[in-house]
Amino acid sequence: MRFFEIYKKYKEGINYLIFGGLTTLLSLATYYILTLTFLNPKHAIELQIANILSWIVGFLFAYFTNRKYVFESKNTKSKEEFFKFFLSRIFTLILDMLIMFIFVTLLHLNNKLMKIISQVMVIVFNYILSKFVVFKNNN
Repeated sequence: MRFFEIYKKYKEGINYLIFGGLTTLLSLATYYILTLTFLNPKHAIELQIANILSWIVGFLFAYFTNRKYVFESKNTKSKEEFFKFFLSRIFTLILDMLIMFIFVTLLHLNNKLMKIISQVMVIVFNYILSKFVVFKNNN
């Protein structure tokens, strides 16, 4: 019984961790598949193409799961909400791309490790932007 009380109290955070984790896994899997098959992360352009494609997959999954399961949005202005979500995720995509460019392309650190580190930072920023900008009307 205690589990359900804890879940109810922290539902939004728990659901964000679950669906954020699934989004991250989906994004990382897409990135790794792309860089292990036909995109070479040692080439700056191919690294960023893999980054962008993995972002698109994660973005689409995240919007629908965040809207429905995390923030339980009832906003009738879904186009406006989608646009805010898109802009907030563009911001964190640029952050991700910048981190990857600096630490992989310029400093030659391991791209797979840096992608994980970058994703941790992105997850934190995504939650803050989603809660206080995109889905703020649900608070």
